[in-house]
Amino acid sequence: MAVTEQGLLAALASVCDPHTGKDFVSTRAVRNVQISGGDVAFDVELGYPAQSLVPELRRQFISAAKGVAGVENVSVNIATKVVAHAVQRGMPLLPGVKNIIAVASGKGGVGKSTTAVNLALALAAEGARVGLLDADIYGPSQPMMTGTSGDVESLDGKLMEPKRAMGLQINSIGFLVKDEQAMIWRGPMASQALEQLITQTRWDDLDYLVVDMPPGTGDIQLTMAQKVPLTGAVIVTTPQDIALLDAKKGITMFQKVSVPILGIVENMAMHVCSQCGHVEHIFGQDGGKKMAQSQGMDYLGALPLRLSIREQADSGRPTVAAEPDGDVARIYKTIARAVAVKIAQQGKDFSSKFPTITISKSS
Repeated sequence: MAVTEQGLLAALASVCDPHTGKDFVSTRAVRNVQISGGDVAFDVELGYPAQSLVPELRRQFISAAKGVAGVENVSVNIATKVVAHAVQRGMPLLPGVKNIIAVASGKGGVGKSTTAVNLALALAAEGARVGLLDADIYGPSQPMMTGTSGDVESLDGKLMEPKRAMGLQINSIGFLVKDEQAMIWRGPMASQALEQLITQTRWDDLDYLVVDMPPGTGDIQLTMAQKVPLTGAVIVTTPQDIALLDAKKGITMFQKVSVPILGIVENMAMHVCSQCGHVEHIFGQDGGKKMAQSQGMDYLGALPLRLSIREQADSGRPTVAAEPDGDVARIYKTIARAVAVKIAQQGKDFSSKFPTITISKSS
């Protein structure tokens, strides 16, 4: 019995995206179907990085295809293609960057910087090209967390070259000032410094630029929201009431400037005793989850309060790099895929498709 494309696609439609619940055929992710006797080949194009899912997806596709009568050999190529998505109205994209993700919190001390660096590392581990910008002008921590240091270099005297570590492109105000130097700047000066840091860095073909925002909703945050093309924001909070109260203020700020909230990460959600395994909710239970439900937002995941997470970040090898196959790294990777999937579902940016119109005065 001859294998037909229609019959093959009908079988492949049984394989669903674990993140969206939709099959890959109806979403047109299955492409370039080729049939030669009993040999079939096809491509699957994902709109988000998901390297850790590829082996299982490939197994499912091969199994589904072999369920078609007459199919003997199956060749499936699963690849990722990340595209630029819509940002605030009328704002051009940053050169060399497809999508910018702001990682924010309403207050300090909730683990926002640790979440930002591990989110960036998780996206890179899943197969994306990722940059990390430390936008915390007054308290830059990413140089320590990524084990990077030294003066910023410029090849042309105009643009800064990002540092490179653990597969990331990194820039921070921390590279421009000494560790012990206090940033005694008023808001406008700090905002201008941040704007220069973002726009005057030579980012090299990034799928995602993760921005570690300073805590709060002041001048610097407004500069980011109004002058930087943000694809979306991730809100980090702990379960305690005071953190949730401040997190809501951060959510409101992004909503007022039309930046989508990609979801909420609940940090320090529980403490697991390293001696006996007892679980204790030190800062309260499910606060972030309940807030996500009440706000109609995605709950991206919960991370434990664990000594190793802090120690690894302080030593310059955050958890996703230090223990890539550990349980905490798996949580970060799940969060990273959820963020990338959320972005992939948003409207695309078509500004690069528009023709450039020039008006000249005829003689």
